[in-house]
Amino acid sequence: MSQGIMFIAAAMPIAVVFVLLVVMRRSAKLSMMTAYAVTVLLALFLWGAPLARVAGATVNGLVTAVTLLYIVFGAILLLYTVQESGAIRTIRRGFMDISPDRRIQAIIIAWMFGSMIEGASGFGTPAAVAAPLLLAIGFPAMAAVMVTLIIQSTPVSFGAVGTPMLVGVNTGLSNSPEVAAAIAPLTLAEYVPVVAAQVALVHALVGVLIPLLMVGMLTRFFGTDRSFAKGFRAWKFAIFAGLAFTMPYLLVARVLGPEFPSLLGGLIGLMIVVPAARAGWFMPSDTFDFPARAQWDEGWQGNIEPDQAELGPDDRRIGLLTAWMPYVIVAALLVLTRTIAPLKAWLTGPDTTLALRDLFGSGINATAQFAYSPGTVMIIASLISVALFRMRGSDYGRAWKISGRTMLAAAPALLLAVPMVQVFINSGSDGVASMPITLAEGMAAATGASWPLFAPIVGALGAFIAGSNTVSNMMFALFQFSAAQGIGLDLAGITVVVVLQAVGGAAGNMVCVHNVVAASAVVGLTDREGDIIRKTLITMAYYVVQAGLIGMALIGGGLWWLAALIWAAVVVGAMRANRDRDAVPVRT
Repeated sequence: MSQGIMFIAAAMPIAVVFVLLVVMRRSAKLSMMTAYAVTVLLALFLWGAPLARVAGATVNGLVTAVTLLYIVFGAILLLYTVQESGAIRTIRRGFMDISPDRRIQAIIIAWMFGSMIEGASGFGTPAAVAAPLLLAIGFPAMAAVMVTLIIQSTPVSFGAVGTPMLVGVNTGLSNSPEVAAAIAPLTLAEYVPVVAAQVALVHALVGVLIPLLMVGMLTRFFGTDRSFAKGFRAWKFAIFAGLAFTMPYLLVARVLGPEFPSLLGGLIGLMIVVPAARAGWFMPSDTFDFPARAQWDEGWQGNIEPDQAELGPDDRRIGLLTAWMPYVIVAALLVLTRTIAPLKAWLTGPDTTLALRDLFGSGINATAQFAYSPGTVMIIASLISVALFRMRGSDYGRAWKISGRTMLAAAPALLLAVPMVQVFINSGSDGVASMPITLAEGMAAATGASWPLFAPIVGALGAFIAGSNTVSNMMFALFQFSAAQGIGLDLAGITVVVVLQAVGGAAGNMVCVHNVVAASAVVGLTDREGDIIRKTLITMAYYVVQAGLIGMALIGGGLWWLAALIWAAVVVGAMRANRDRDAVPVRT
């Protein structure tokens, strides 16, 4: 069968998801059920994948979905523990003392705190931790999900203590004689940190604008006057916060390697930005807040209603440090379990890993590491908080009940989305490349020498499909290396293309379906996934295009740097000029 027909067929599952979920705004459950059916039929009858492989991939997807639901449960339990204890009122008051401006709160919680959590844990944990916190201090559920997804870009390549680089790129390029010959005299272990340092450079150049675009999106879709310009009035603080993260992040990547750029960048950034906000540095002249809750559109709200009451004179007051302790415990446990080698080895070892080997004779393995999961970390923090806040059993029991109910509401979409992804990835058969590789090869053949412009799109596509920058890099790193060789680039140019794969794979997390479903679930928002993706597609488009232009500039120099500057100016200018299109109406 012709390559063109196979390319079109390989695009069908993605097209089904996009049309149903984003264009027609159907629920994630319906969209992913249809996409799963289409993917299975294509894998069996066009790609010739054995039934055992499709079944094995499906079971692997179900196991992965259960691990994601476990994280969702832990995140919601932590939120309701903090709420039922009354600590959330202290946290809310503490943020109001820093700044009542929602733009500043979003930058501190989503961009800074979220990036630090991404560096420690990855795998969607920032949204699981930061989105409920934003919800609890008064953000609409959809706004909380949107901003936490937008920041899952710049820090993601170094998430989970560098896993996308150390596992994703390393595994993707391993066992290839062509790679070994091309990078000699360097070994692969020496080459990956070289790639990582350039990944940090491209991310720093692209990501410095993410806080600005994030607050522009916040005011555009959730402000009274529907204006990007309202968000851009905080440009000084947003750019300051962008630099406060990306500069330490870049320095750490170059000096210490791929393990700690996001973790230390977020921590150092918090230590810079929070005191600056308290001191009033770079603050906008106005204060942005959401409309009154009675005017919120129904689509903004989920089925979790945080306690918005303020402390009364007879309420037990919890100190600010004590109120923050559950999140401090989460951050500390994530860092310890990811950086202490013996502890990590035990938590991920055979005694604590549920493993299903060679499912149906397909060669596919399914594993679940619940002891190492961020869900376990958040449950432990919740249990410690019971004693810390001296909670009543009835209050804590209510937190468990609500968390279980919310997790079950998210289950159908995830239990369909992740198996679809696994079948898509494992669709190859003897002599026939899998659907993702078919798509990538078709794009490379069509673009020729301009391939570096499109390399980040393939990385983003991999993350959209797989829900993971790590898996995207594993799937496409070798393909990107070979495609760059095929257009005659030297090793420096080839390295840039591999870098663009990793950067694009990070950006794709903003629109990945199961990330969106999981992030929505932790704030009780269901059947609105398409509306969220429609928004985060804007920032993802900026990211992958800008990364491609910077990649071309690193390879060819000259006018490509000017093109990158013009693209950034065009994006910001277009946002400032667009006040009404696609607005979500506020009820009055």
